[in-house]
Amino acid sequence: MIDDFTCSGNNTLLKAMYIINENTKGVCFVVDVTNTLIGVITDGDIRRALLNNASLDDKIKNILSKQFSYGRVNEGYDKLISKITDRVSIIPLVNNNFEVVDFFEYKQNSNFPVAIPNLNGNEFKYLTDAFLSTWISSTGKYIDKFESEFSNYSDCSYGVTVSNGTTALHLALLALGVGEGDEVIIPDLTFAATINAVLHANATPVIVDIEEKSWCIDPEKIKQAITPRTKAIIPVHLYGQPCSMDAIMSIAKKHDLKVIEDCAEAHGAMFKGNKVGSFGDIGCFSFYGNKVITTGEGGMCTTNSPELDQKLRLLRDHGMSKTRRYYHEIVGYNYRMTNLQAAIGVAQLERIAKIHENRFLYEKLYRKTLLNSNFEFQQDLKGRGRITWLVCLLVADNKRDALIGQLKESGIDARPFFHPLSKMDIYKNYSKNDNVIAKKISDHGLNLPTYEGLKSLEQIRLIIKGITRKQEGV
Repeated sequence: MIDDFTCSGNNTLLKAMYIINENTKGVCFVVDVTNTLIGVITDGDIRRALLNNASLDDKIKNILSKQFSYGRVNEGYDKLISKITDRVSIIPLVNNNFEVVDFFEYKQNSNFPVAIPNLNGNEFKYLTDAFLSTWISSTGKYIDKFESEFSNYSDCSYGVTVSNGTTALHLALLALGVGEGDEVIIPDLTFAATINAVLHANATPVIVDIEEKSWCIDPEKIKQAITPRTKAIIPVHLYGQPCSMDAIMSIAKKHDLKVIEDCAEAHGAMFKGNKVGSFGDIGCFSFYGNKVITTGEGGMCTTNSPELDQKLRLLRDHGMSKTRRYYHEIVGYNYRMTNLQAAIGVAQLERIAKIHENRFLYEKLYRKTLLNSNFEFQQDLKGRGRITWLVCLLVADNKRDALIGQLKESGIDARPFFHPLSKMDIYKNYSKNDNVIAKKISDHGLNLPTYEGLKSLEQIRLIIKGITRKQEGV
């Protein structure tokens, strides 16, 4: 195959054009009579030579540049990718005798999604075990095991598996008696599940602004939004950043308010030494496919209250009595997780420390490489043990959307932050203020590929190279 790329320096430019046309790569590796590499010629080089009065009958060696890129067959991926530029996407590889034996190509259509699950642990083993047990619905040993182990991981006494993160929020509101006539204070910058759960409970959401440094709900704005109808607060630990839980819990205690922590993006995050999900009345987690750990779809409610634990379980399973089969005590819901999903969750939880470690390393590399660019990364704040869910940063000078589009052309999936709730027609009436910080963060926010499947930091360096190129050209 390498013969399709090589030609002699004594060949003509016309011969080089034929070779380039045949290999369709736009390049030809030029060698001497001993097959030693003496240069590289591209279709662009030929075009420029002809414009400078060269002839198609001229020898290739007469127009070769003394400087060209090449690699060694034993060089690592990182070194090879560092030699790729906007004008050079393929380079020859030589052996110790400087003979051309192969080539390295940077493929622009490489696919790097923002997030994909990693299922390389005991997921298949436990899933198969659950399948063969025939306990494939909402009972089975993995349900109990996942609830016990995740609640313990989250420093909570109880864990109740549910069908997804949204139903976790909905059940939490219902278990706390939130309903029609009640107001629930929520942050403007969050995924729609937060506000949808409040509306599903027939309560009224009250949208407030966020802190500029943490991107989480602003306790001062909470204070200003409290009315006689306020029943609960839902602080969202956005993108793995813990909220100011000491201030929020103080406000809640003073005004006798319930606190439901939205921990969908913050598994294992800590505030002043304590895990998120353990501060409020109920913590709500999501195990969607792009989360830190996943069950495909799924969620969990955590609590330290035995009464709330029982109420959540009753609501999740049609309100059916635990002592009288098919006797329904209240109007409930089918919000159960399956034993199959829980089996995956147990396996995921076994590796959560390693998952966190890898995501932190990826973010560290992003930060180190892009330090002097037009990016501002999510801040590490005193007393807050932030985790890396997705690598989050702000793009300066209104260049975010253009950068997203250009990265997409290279197969790099970069996503904007959530839209402020108050800027969407269906939710805007639930905000009484112009939440300028939420809008600012949303307009500039960008999520980069962050997942455990990135290989030995090599792929992430390729992503960074694409980001750097595109950022320079925006």
